[in-house]
Amino acid sequence: MTTPHTAAYGSWRSPITSDLIVSSSIGLGAVAWAGGNLYWLEGRPQEKGRSVLVKRSTDGTEQDITPKEFNVRTRVHEYGGGAFLITDDETVYFANDGDRRVYIQKKDAEPQVLTAENQRRYADFILDAVNNRLICVSEDHAGAGHEPKNDVVAIALDSGEISILIEGNDFYTSPRLSPDGKTLAWVSWDHPDMPWDNSQLWIVDIQRDGSLGEKKLIAGGTSESVVEPRWSPDGVLYFSGDRHGYWNFYRVEQGEIEAVYPAEAEFGYPHWVFGESILGFADAETLVCTYNDHGTWKLAKIGTATKNLTPISVPYSSISYLQVSGENVAFIGGSATLPTAIATLDLVTGETQRIKEASTLQIDQGYLAEPQPIEFPTENGLTAHAWYYPPTNKDFTAPENDAPPLLVKSHGGPTAMASASLSLRIQYWTSRGFAFVDVNYGGSTGYGRKYHQRLDGNWGIVDVQDCVNIAKYLVKKGLADENKLAIAGGSAGGYTTLAALTFYDVFKAGASYYGISDLEVLATDTHKFEARYLDRLIGKYPEEKEKYVARSPIHFTEKLSCPAIFFQGLEDKVVPPNQAQIMVDAIEAKGLPVAYVPFEGEQHGFRQAANIKKALDSEFYFYSQIFGFTPADNLEPVTIANL
Repeated sequence: MTTPHTAAYGSWRSPITSDLIVSSSIGLGAVAWAGGNLYWLEGRPQEKGRSVLVKRSTDGTEQDITPKEFNVRTRVHEYGGGAFLITDDETVYFANDGDRRVYIQKKDAEPQVLTAENQRRYADFILDAVNNRLICVSEDHAGAGHEPKNDVVAIALDSGEISILIEGNDFYTSPRLSPDGKTLAWVSWDHPDMPWDNSQLWIVDIQRDGSLGEKKLIAGGTSESVVEPRWSPDGVLYFSGDRHGYWNFYRVEQGEIEAVYPAEAEFGYPHWVFGESILGFADAETLVCTYNDHGTWKLAKIGTATKNLTPISVPYSSISYLQVSGENVAFIGGSATLPTAIATLDLVTGETQRIKEASTLQIDQGYLAEPQPIEFPTENGLTAHAWYYPPTNKDFTAPENDAPPLLVKSHGGPTAMASASLSLRIQYWTSRGFAFVDVNYGGSTGYGRKYHQRLDGNWGIVDVQDCVNIAKYLVKKGLADENKLAIAGGSAGGYTTLAALTFYDVFKAGASYYGISDLEVLATDTHKFEARYLDRLIGKYPEEKEKYVARSPIHFTEKLSCPAIFFQGLEDKVVPPNQAQIMVDAIEAKGLPVAYVPFEGEQHGFRQAANIKKALDSEFYFYSQIFGFTPADNLEPVTIANL
């Protein structure tokens, strides 16, 4: 056994390089079964982030279904998702990002355009075979200077003609047809609510001519979030709602709502993107589901008659996009030691298979840090949650009595959550000698409605306090150097980062990825989906303008006393680029070290391999200059003003 070299934290040489991460990594999403074959979407950084529909046949062969000139992606709600549908005869319907039009692709044929050029976007498709049409959510951007109009539409398969079926609410998701095709269910909500705050489940009968009858409210209202409506094979409507504090399953029997399996666990998720799935039916008696038990996703079966839950053992702690076809289950799974992958499960034998991995890297376990769940004390006598990763590299050890630099990660959303599944981007840091902590601050999903409501009226307070307190907690435990504390985050996490750097004197450096510096700008210059998000998180605007000003880092740059680096996509519609530029200018004017790395052609989140690599390496280089260590990597320097 080789004796580890002694070297300063941050200077350790790691095999987990940015080149390897981007060259061997793909994005995986939106799994589907059709004709006994398995389909999924691949997001390929090497192809400028293009999303490709891939098919795996029963004989194990794989092939790209959508040609190179197509990008299977939609931008409804800007975040998209639900961009394709595959029917039993393996006909594909998909939204193409380039022209926003819907295409039909018959088996082994080229795509044919279905919809005309217009200002509509489409997502979340279902087939209404009886009426020879697609039903989907649409977002019409034709009204110049006005919010886009959302509705549920039908697209005639013979002509591409669009007809509006349901309108009047601000947002829609999850149109779902009953097995006999006679009843349509969907979820809607209105400003100022977000779907995880309050949303409603509706049904309506479809008439013989394809028109709709009178809609009926089933569940939801002023204090319940409803997600995932799904019809069982025998025509019973199931859904997940958090009326009792956690997203749990319910069903509608003879007009009455009945709990299926009450538990203090999350059988649901916040609706950020279309097309996610946490349940399916193997048959009318067997519901297969995934659920979040205090930060860890698990798989189970629930007997629809007995209401008993039977755990299914799988080697994954993160499970999403669950799809069930008889005895066959598919999902995207990840764990602390296994890369995210398309996985399958045979319900009869219990056998699992890894079909397609997001990363082809084979990393020695000696370079991988395992996440440790932490509950730590925070403000008002409360407890918050995080995943802690220690510095880990089998080839190196640090000088005695040294404590490592700490990178605190503030996730986006802010109604999202940190996962414990293997992230090579996290391991990039820990294998170089950083400690890393992924914070599930108050407001995060996965711990019940009461926990995520901690952020109501308190964004920029609770999240920041939790990030500050976890850093202090780890310093007190001897797990971090108080002089080398950094914080980083993207989008809403970027705001938390900037607020922590501005309003607290704890962190010594920070990295903002498309983060928010001026909340007023966000309140007046963002897309429809999040246009009223801040009403609940902060207060109504402009009536409570003083809160926005008081929590906006841009107005308090005099309080900043540490360096920061900014990364920004120049086509970002969620967080406009001027947010970053304003903050950079203010910090530079104050004389603090600051760096700005803009990316042409990138939107909200980076999809291109070269840009992902540059951002990761640039952040590491920045910390090396601020914290005074020498990286083992040959990094491209970043221009740092005032250094």
